[in-house]
Amino acid sequence: MQLTGQVNTLTYSLISVFQLNKKLIDKESHTKVNQARAKAIEVFQELGVPNSRVEDYKYTNLQPSFSGEYNRVLSNPKDANGLLAEFQCEVPELSTSQVYCVNGWYSQAKALENLPKSVFIGGFKEFAIKFPHLVDQYYNEAAPKDKEGMVALNTAFAQDGFAIYVPKGVVVEEPIQVVNIITSESDLAVNQRNLIIIEDNAQAKVMVCDHTLAPYKFLINSVSEVFVGENSVFDIYNLQSQHNLTTQVAGTYIRQRKHSNVMTNMLTLHAGMARNNIYVSMDDEHCETHLNGLFLADKNQHVDNFTFIDHSKPNCYSNELFKGVMDDFSTGVFTGKIMVRPDAQKTNAFQSNNNLLLTNNAKINTKPQLEIYADDVKCSHGATIGQLDQNAMFYLRSRGLGVEEARILLMYAFTYEVVERIRVEPLKEQIKKLVEKRFRGELDKCESCVVCGNMGTKVSCL
Repeated sequence: MQLTGQVNTLTYSLISVFQLNKKLIDKESHTKVNQARAKAIEVFQELGVPNSRVEDYKYTNLQPSFSGEYNRVLSNPKDANGLLAEFQCEVPELSTSQVYCVNGWYSQAKALENLPKSVFIGGFKEFAIKFPHLVDQYYNEAAPKDKEGMVALNTAFAQDGFAIYVPKGVVVEEPIQVVNIITSESDLAVNQRNLIIIEDNAQAKVMVCDHTLAPYKFLINSVSEVFVGENSVFDIYNLQSQHNLTTQVAGTYIRQRKHSNVMTNMLTLHAGMARNNIYVSMDDEHCETHLNGLFLADKNQHVDNFTFIDHSKPNCYSNELFKGVMDDFSTGVFTGKIMVRPDAQKTNAFQSNNNLLLTNNAKINTKPQLEIYADDVKCSHGATIGQLDQNAMFYLRSRGLGVEEARILLMYAFTYEVVERIRVEPLKEQIKKLVEKRFRGELDKCESCVVCGNMGTKVSCL
């Protein structure tokens, strides 16, 4: 393709990297994926990497992070299993089927004994080979490929990731756990593409855990497309625990059909810069969505959650709750938009964003939005920003608690409502412990797994 004179330096640089490596990128990918690259790079040339002049990224300028020099893993790293032999990410007392991805590439699956035979969990590239008709039907259909520069960039570069397919009528009793590991001996950029298909009358729960394991700059641009069929129930929990040198743009794009029920919970325990895009499209009547999130930040960390719930059909229900706790010089952003289209009568939609600032230097920018074009609806939205209640602090101190213990107890109580909405009991209990550890400063690690703080034999990271 020819680059126009209006393309800025960063966009030109990334397109040049793509053109230089296109043959290798195509060689390691499926035909359907390759066919989408040409259009994607054209869209990216037009949109580029967002900066603060883009309204939806007003408080998050991604261009400095994307301007660095990064290596890229453009072929499947065959030696990843050696790392996984020394690494575990598990929840005590919870049995899961597991998928491991290293640097954006599927590596291996474990503990599949209790998984129904018809269910597929594994690599996206492998899935495309086995189920080309499903890739033709679903790939690049939920993500806003023509409107979002990060999706276009991912579509141009992505080669692999994970795929989960639950056929019609199948109920997966045990949660499916996806572990994304980023590790390198130099600064690294990763583009990962994931696909989840839950067909009609099916049920599944997915836990996604994001880890960084080496003290280098990591730039992660991931896109996950999720399709939930009629009368299906689907939960997805995403735990981000990455060191301060990590920038992650994580897009989750969900499309629901009639009578489906979706629960999401985005839990950012530790991240350098995180931008989470969560889009939910209700494509049919009687859809139900519960969209939850908790983000904790300190030092100079930055967490930006952007959500969009699209009510396009009548008789649908959504309930959204995000909470943030900001310490030191950290910054947070919440932008939540609920769209109620003209045909979406009898919509019930509720949104709330509550934030706690622990210092005078911490900042949060919150923008709850309702855009309603139907007249028979029940909708509400709101946001709060505050500090620790000094009366509650005095009460706890008067009962014998020290300043730090009282402070931690109040912060923990503030986050409780989001964590309590997790519908997997052992995971809920483990997240409660991790949140407390985070408040005590025990998850502040940069050179290894953020959660457990070391890399040794059989390390447990949840």
